[in-house]
Amino acid sequence: MTATETRDTAPAARATPRKMPRKMPRKTSVRKRLVPYWLLLPGILWLLVFFAAPLVYQASTSVQTGSLEEGFTVTWHVQTYWDALTEYAPQFLRSVLYAATATVLCLLLGYPLAYLIAFRAGRWRNLLMILVIAPFFTSFLIRTLAWKTILADGGPVVGALNSLHILDVTSGLGITEGQRVLATPLAVVCGLTYNFLPFMILPLYSSLERIDGRLHEAARDLYARPSTVFRRVTFPLSMPGVVAGTLLTFIPAAGDYINAELLGSTDQKMIGNVIQSQFLRVLDYPTAAALSFLLMAAILAMVTVYIRKAGTEDLV
Repeated sequence: MTATETRDTAPAARATPRKMPRKMPRKTSVRKRLVPYWLLLPGILWLLVFFAAPLVYQASTSVQTGSLEEGFTVTWHVQTYWDALTEYAPQFLRSVLYAATATVLCLLLGYPLAYLIAFRAGRWRNLLMILVIAPFFTSFLIRTLAWKTILADGGPVVGALNSLHILDVTSGLGITEGQRVLATPLAVVCGLTYNFLPFMILPLYSSLERIDGRLHEAARDLYARPSTVFRRVTFPLSMPGVVAGTLLTFIPAAGDYINAELLGSTDQKMIGNVIQSQFLRVLDYPTAAALSFLLMAAILAMVTVYIRKAGTEDLV
């Protein structure tokens, strides 16, 4: 055998036969494709049983007529929606106003605290986070009742506000009455702000904590003032947390009724109080169901407009 033949045949001799990949059985391939759907099945069933089915039931209830004694029947009486909206429009507007005010206050109070925890807390970060979450360890009802003691007429808070003549100003604005805070709009808004403040702080902290500190250093290297760094770098990058926090605060606050029930009077009733009363006291189920759907539709419309204006590209 010549040298040329040896060179030509050597690679062929050294080459090993390549194994052909085995084809996956069709049944196994289909089973693997179905795995994600099987994993989603418990969540889908949960939503169908505890969300979709109650919504359908309440939708049918809202178009019924009758009484508790004679029974309710579906007659597609959609006039109930218009009657409920016209009769309880003040409670709707009051709920939106109280919830929006509490949301703004939560943002003004929560943003500095979230900023402090994210960038300045250091070794105290975990302790501060525990203090933020600590109110969740107590019942919502007990926390609200505690505000009745805090804002009591003879308490130190009202005494301090009186000595500073702040109640004279708030009475002129119509958010308090005379020399008392309880049973006024201010008391209801204070309760809403306190109870839903953690829902604002946690998303804000999560968003701020993800900001790369080198961006702040780069801005300072370019001789940007601290206010400019915040306006041009920090706040825009924290917008996902602002959007998420405002939604998590405004939506439950708009439907809340415990704060208005315990801290307010009949003049501060929100739409949640009306729905609760219609369901449990008046026993007018169609009106209560119609009010629930009107509240849900109003919140959905406002949230949709807000999300389009604020942008949600980074929320996911």
